[in-house]
Amino acid sequence: MAAAGKTLHVTNGSNGTKKRGSIKKMTLTAMLAAIAVILMYMEIPVPFMPGFIKLDISDLPALFGSFIYGPACGVLICLVKNVLHSFATNTMFVGEISNFILGCAFVVPAGVIYQKRSDKTGAVIASITGTVAMALLSIVSNYFLVYPIYYNFMPKDMILKAYQAIFPGVHSILQALIVFNVPFTLLKGAICVVLAWLLYVPLAPMMRKIKVKYTVYSKEANE
Repeated sequence: MAAAGKTLHVTNGSNGTKKRGSIKKMTLTAMLAAIAVILMYMEIPVPFMPGFIKLDISDLPALFGSFIYGPACGVLICLVKNVLHSFATNTMFVGEISNFILGCAFVVPAGVIYQKRSDKTGAVIASITGTVAMALLSIVSNYFLVYPIYYNFMPKDMILKAYQAIFPGVHSILQALIVFNVPFTLLKGAICVVLAWLLYVPLAPMMRKIKVKYTVYSKEANE
């Protein structure tokens, strides 16, 4: 009976520890997602891009989420912010699909790298790697998925003319994506890299504390 009682006590403690860790993770993830949604609404036009493409830094909270809890958390934040943003947009979800795909391309490799090297240098390397991955994937995702969906609402010729109005030298959508979208995506990522570098110093102690506590909670829950 005593042994059974002891086992029950350990199990309850383990469940309580796991629950506390899950609640903290859910709370912080929700806060980061809320910040991401707000930043997504603060999008601005870019002079060298067609009017239907806007710049925002909403991937930054998702990046820090992937630093703290891993890539899955970053992906979840990207998903939540785009779902919430889709209720107040006129892009027919196409913009949100693109933002989600490229956001994941940014935070997943960044999160994986940071989990292996959790310091300021690791954060910068992770962010730069994510930026390059996002820029490269922007060509593939836009050409084969996002723009073909756009064509149902805006003719392909009209989209190409929007690019040609800025630079007449582009003669195809693929050229336009390489000439315009890749530099734009690199710029967007570069801004996030700089901000991550600036914010890392004041946020690093909190991030390490949360990460250590979550690791302890996870280990205790599995024992």
